[in-house]
Formats: sequence, C-alpha cells, structure tokens
Amino acid sequence: MLVVAAGMLAYTCLIAQRAQFLVPAPTPILYDRNGAFLAQIGHSDGSGRIDYGYWPLDDLPDRFVKATLALEDKRFFSHAGVDPYAVGRAAWQNLSSVRRRSGASTIAMQVARMQQPEARTFVHKILEAGTGIALTLRYGHDAVLAQYLRLAPYGNGSHGIAHAARFYFDKPVADLSWAEIALLSAIPQSPTRMNPLRPDGLRRAVQRGHQVLDVLQAQKIVGTDEAEIAHRQLNELRMPDLPRRPDALHVILRYHGLIASGQITPASASAPLIHTTIDLSLQRDVTALSRRFLDSWRPAGALQVAAMVVSRETGEVLAQVGSSNYYGRHAGSFDYTQIQRSPGSTLKPFVYALALERGVLKPTDMLLDLPEGASGIGDADREFLGPMLPRQALANSRNVPATNLLRSVGLETTFHFLRDLGLHDLEIPADHFGLSMAIGSLPTRLDSLMRAYRALANDGQLQNLRWASEQPQPPPVRVVSLDTARLITSFLSDPQARLPSFHRYGSLEYPFPVAIKTGTSQGYRDAWAMAYSQKVAVGVWVGRGDNGTMNRMTGAGSAAHLVHAIMDRVHGNKPGDLADARFPTPPERKAVDLCIVNGAANDKTCSQTLVEWLKPGEMPALTTVAPHMVASSGAVTALASTTGASMKGLFAGREGGDPQIHLAISTPARNSQIWRNPEQPAAYNRLALKAEVKPHVPQIVWYVDGQPFAVTDPDRPVFWPIQSGEHRFQIRLPYRDETSAVIPVYVQ
Repeated sequence: MLVVAAGMLAYTCLIAQRAQFLVPAPTPILYDRNGAFLAQIGHSDGSGRIDYGYWPLDDLPDRFVKATLALEDKRFFSHAGVDPYAVGRAAWQNLSSVRRRSGASTIAMQVARMQQPEARTFVHKILEAGTGIALTLRYGHDAVLAQYLRLAPYGNGSHGIAHAARFYFDKPVADLSWAEIALLSAIPQSPTRMNPLRPDGLRRAVQRGHQVLDVLQAQKIVGTDEAEIAHRQLNELRMPDLPRRPDALHVILRYHGLIASGQITPASASAPLIHTTIDLSLQRDVTALSRRFLDSWRPAGALQVAAMVVSRETGEVLAQVGSSNYYGRHAGSFDYTQIQRSPGSTLKPFVYALALERGVLKPTDMLLDLPEGASGIGDADREFLGPMLPRQALANSRNVPATNLLRSVGLETTFHFLRDLGLHDLEIPADHFGLSMAIGSLPTRLDSLMRAYRALANDGQLQNLRWASEQPQPPPVRVVSLDTARLITSFLSDPQARLPSFHRYGSLEYPFPVAIKTGTSQGYRDAWAMAYSQKVAVGVWVGRGDNGTMNRMTGAGSAAHLVHAIMDRVHGNKPGDLADARFPTPPERKAVDLCIVNGAANDKTCSQTLVEWLKPGEMPALTTVAPHMVASSGAVTALASTTGASMKGLFAGREGGDPQIHLAISTPARNSQIWRNPEQPAAYNRLALKAEVKPHVPQIVWYVDGQPFAVTDPDRPVFWPIQSGEHRFQIRLPYRDETSAVIPVYVQ
C-alpha cells in the first residue's frame, strides 16, 4: 500500500508540474512597405531546427473548430480530458487482430504531448492522460482547444492554425474556405507525410480532407451543396508558391534586434505582422549596385561596402546593405552600417553648423587655408588654397579651416554637440581626439551619420530613423536652427563652390539639387559619401573588414559614384535629364554675389564670384575692403584693400608694390599640331604643360577647355593625358584676377 501511495503521490506531483500552458512567443512576419513578404523570425529549438507560428487566437474560429473536432476529438466537450470510449476502443483493437487501429489521444492529451514531446510509451501515455485531465479542469475546454490550435503542427515549421492560414494561403483563418479548412485540418495527424508542398504529401492531405468533408456533411455542419463545392475545390486546390526570404539578411537581423529589444511591437498579438519601411525593389537594386561597384574597386583593395537609403521627409529606411554578402568572404557577416569606423571629413558640416550657431562664423568671413597655424594638418592634395569663403572651405573639404573652426568653437563644446547628434556615446575627454576630431579621429557609424545628415536635410530637426509603421516615433528635437541647416545645405549643394578641389560634372554633381559630402580616413582605410536630395538621404561606406588600407580609394573617387547611381535609381533619372529646382533657401536671407578673393560684394570688377545668402546685417558694402578673416587663433584680422593687398601666405614675398603678376604658357605653343600615337601606352600619351610666372607665386591653376585641371607650383610641369580634338589651355592665379592668354592646341 505504501508503495502504491508513494507512486500515486509522485504521479500527482508530476502531473501538477505539467498542468500549465506553455506559451511560445508568436512569430512575427515582416512585409515590405508595399506588402511583399520580407521574412519571418522563428524560434530555434536548440537542434538547428527553426519553428514558426504559435499565434494566439482572439476568438475560436467556429468552422475550423468543427472540422478539427470532427477529425480529432468529436466528444471533446463531453469528457474531462480523456475519452473513456476511445480508450476502450483502442484497447480492444490493440488486443484483437483488427489491423486498423485507432489511438485514444484527445485534444487535451495532444496538447500535453506537444508541450513536452516524449517517446510514445505506455508510461508517457499515462502521463499525457493525467496532464490532459488536469489541463481541462484547470483552464476549461475552450482554453485547451485554443492552446491546441496554437501549437498544432501544420508542416514546414508552421505551428498553429492562425499562422498556417497566413503561411499557406496569406489570409486570416476566418477567411478560409471549406476546402482549405479540410486540407489544413488534415495535416496535424502527420505533418511530414501530409506536407502540402510535396506532390505526394498534398495528395494524402487532399484524400484525408475529403474524409473531413464527409464527416462534416454527415454531422450536418456542411450542407450538401456546400460539400459538393468544397470537394470539387479540394480536388482543384493548388498550393501557392511560398514567399522566399530575399537577399537581405542584415536587414532581417536588424529587425530581429529591434523586435527583441521592444523597439518594434506588432499592433496585434494574434496576428503579429510587421509592416516595415523597406522597399524590396529598391533593396534589390541597391544591393546589386553595391556589389557591382565593389567588384570594380577590388583591384584597389576594397573588400566591403555598406549603403543606406532613407526618406528625407519621413526618416523611413527604404534600403540597407550591411555588407557585400553575408555568407561571403572578407568578414561579410558583419553589418557595416552598425560598425564604428573613422568618418574622415563627413563630420565637417556639423563643425561648420555649430560655428554658425555660436556666432563664431559668418558666411562673409574669410577662412585661412594656409600652412601657418595648421598644427601639422594638411590636405590629401598637399596644397593650401589660401583665404576662402566658408562656402568654399566646406565644399572643398579643406582640413585647416575646419580644424581652426573647431579650435575657435572649443573641443568640449563640439564633442558634446556631436554626441547630442547621436554620432557617438563616449564619455572620455574631448582632448583624447584633439583637433583631428574634425577630420576623422572620432569614430562613428553609417546609420548614425544617416540620422545626423537627415537632421540637416530636415531643417535642423533630429529624429530617429524609422524602420516600421509599428515603431513608435518620438517627436523631433531641434539641434540647429532652420537658418543654419539650410545654409549648410546650400554650401554642400553648390558645385561652383567645390572648385578647384573637385572638378565640375563629376561624381559630386547632379541634374537635380543634391547636398553631398565625402570623406576619406587616414591611410585610405575608409571611403564615405553622404548625400541628400529633396526625396532621400543616401550614405555609402567602402573599406575592408580587417581595417586594412586601400590603394588611394577616396570618398569622391569611389563611394560618391555609388551614391550617384543610387540617387539616379531613386529619382528615375536618365542621362541628359535636368531639373529646374533647388533646395529651400534660408529665410530672411538674400542672394548676393561675393568676390571669392576677399568676400566683398561684387562691384562689377571681380571676375570670380559666388552667390551667397546673407542676412541684412551681413551685407558687405560695395567696396574693395575685405571683410573679416577668421584665422587659426580665432581672432579677427582686417585685410588691406585688394588693390594693394599682399595676400600674405598665399603669395610669398609680395609685401608691397604693384600686385600685377605676369602669367604665360611656355609649352605647348599656340596653335600646336599634336599627333597622338594610338599604339603607345596611355601612360606615355601625355603632353607636358609648362608655365612662365613672374614674379614667383606658390600656386597656379591650369585650366583645360575652361575647366580646372590641376593646381601646382608654376616651376613644375603638369602632364595632361592627350585627347583628340581642339583644346584650349590657360593658367590663372587662385582667387586673383590675373590670367594668361588662351593657347589653342589641335590633337589628331
């Protein structure tokens, strides 16, 4: 008796432990912004198998419940978890010679088995029976039935009827036809044998589905006419092609993280559908473009690429390429949109924005790009362009003016401002990075840069990137004024201001308004391009997973070309298209022609001007006196009039006297006839360009066919790659009016 009592006690304790519902988390299904299937995020059972589904039911689907009970447990509501009649029938069949046997498992017992799968032995059958009774007594028949419909396997990893209806037929369970109900209700008996995605499995499932319809008709649940239609539809049923996960694994993993962290929550727990912002068509095109361009850069040592496209107006992420290939070589499994890298010069617009906000900088100030006070900082071209307007200094991405502005604003102030923009979350002192913070020493991420650049595009309002319609979006935070944001946008979108560092009609110029900034980190380890139009913001990073160097891969020479291709794809731009449009202008500012030599208003005598947007208080007088120049110390220095200016630092040794400088081209001679040898290697098909400059100046600019070609010391020859046709050569002084005569040359 004691042994029996102890056994009963142990059995009761074991049943009590099992008599509770296990509630697996529901599987979200992700759709792109147009309703196309993106992915579903399943559950791993630890063995490498991924299961999906487990969607709860708000209400028991009446028609499917009747079909399930007719097939699995017709006396479900009349017993307490174990059917005595079914048990007796199964026992008699097992003891007799009847070949066809039936089980005694009720729906409650199947729930117990699905929650804790074990070998089908007599002992485990006794445990399932006890657990089924306990579950029924504890939760009630409806709850047990709902749990069954949540856990039941429907093949191909799908669990639960709500998920299966969406998975196989892309519709809610309430919208299933009787033929579809009959087919799906047949699968749980043997999901592998009745796999509807295989011809033999579908045949077996259809055969059993006909039996379900016969039972439903016999029970008068389905009328004769309905049954006849359902039988015919079941015979004609063809399973739709299941959606396949696109080639966007980094995007899917990003959503997995956002869902797991609670940043994205489905609107309905019973149908956890996530409507993402991704445009799958654009995603495919950006992925293809990224791979194609990367293939062309591989000889220069580039091994990885990342790209993002974000709606300028809403901040919705339309496409994201985390690497060239998740499964590929060269650390492709890393998502480089979330990896911290040196940003090169891409932080400079924010340094200028902060300087404008703090009143340290005005559009008419002259910034010095000179060796004095450069703190050992130079530019990739190893040249200095002299005094420059802020528009030119930023558009030309000059390092010395940017670091001088950083010094004027303050390291800590700039460091905290960049943190407020979300570009870093570091708590170390700003001195750790020093002045090089402005040119790439402060690491950041592509997605962080996208968020910050969108703030410039969004008139100075910072807002989180949006990944799904189910993602809460806090209100934007103003980080810079509308006036400053539009002024920086004007600087970055002015192709004329980029001369001479970036030639016209190259990778930075578009037939529609685009603000663009490139960046190249030290040692050519990272190449960046960040751009925004009135439609989208686009960011691209090119580099290597091992942080190795590339062979002179610059942002303008690589990443900017991919950005251009993506912009063309988004805008539907075709070669030759031109858009008569521009970015919104800064309010309360008027367009003024400024002389780039001294920043004064054009008095009709200056040959080199830029359009600048000025407030009434910033309007310079029509005089030859230059406005203030912002030097490396941040102090303000007044310049002498341009008619007698020394331009100290730019023209060494010109301390006074007549500033007129004689410029002439000594080679090639006027009207030269040159024959190009087509059999000669391209490296040797060059024409030496030589200048004669008196007195000596540090730099001259060579122009070919009206476009800047090279900035160089006048004593050094420049080699122009020979091209057929008629060409015009000229030399000019940077930011001065002197020019040489135009020399025509004919190449055959």
